[in-house]
Amino acid sequence: MAHGTEMEAQLAEETRRCWERDQAGMKADVIEQDTQEWQSNPCFVGLERVGGVDLSYAKGDDQHACASLVVLSYPELKVLYEDCCMVSVKAPYVAGFLAFREVPFLVDAVRRLEKQEPGLKPQVLLVDGNGVLHHRGFGIACHLGVLTDLPCIGVAKNLLQVDGLANDELHKEQALRSHAKSTKPVYISVGHKMSLESSVRLVHSCCRYRIPEPIRQLFLLLHLCALTPLEEKLSCT
Repeated sequence: MAHGTEMEAQLAEETRRCWERDQAGMKADVIEQDTQEWQSNPCFVGLERVGGVDLSYAKGDDQHACASLVVLSYPELKVLYEDCCMVSVKAPYVAGFLAFREVPFLVDAVRRLEKQEPGLKPQVLLVDGNGVLHHRGFGIACHLGVLTDLPCIGVAKNLLQVDGLANDELHKEQALRSHAKSTKPVYISVGHKMSLESSVRLVHSCCRYRIPEPIRQLFLLLHLCALTPLEEKLSCT
């Protein structure tokens, strides 16, 4: 029994080291500046499609999840495309390396869209998670952006306390209140191929409630699929 435990620990450590190398290599490819003309336009003229992606687990089950992707028109924020696919998650959970467990399914969702409805490919993806706001500066939004070559923005509902950030009154003054009636902020970080300033402006423009509409529509889709109770994912105030 002890021998089996030691083998599992060794395999876990080898996986972590491999992921660390891969993560460091991909991090070098992250672009933290605007790369498209529409991004620096005050009204985002030229932006027509905004996507949202997420992987949500079935309640009480960390091996079965739903990889979902929605595409909304911009600036109307009307749903143009929805995809919700149940997947079996095999990779282990290792803190700081969540993307290696989840991103392959999100990439698959993007590829399905490119094949089925190429004219609806989003010009930017909002990711339910962090980008460069990460212990090693390479969160899930960065990982997905590098692999898909799409501009990505990390949008998190909770503060990841790294690089001296603390959940105190100062951070509350500086965090984004995405809606006038919102009592809780959201935390935006660069994912790929878009600056922080443009990312903040875009997320704010996509908010009818606390959660930006591309991600909010993901949660509504998951609720309709009966995967998760709506209140667990969708905190609008």
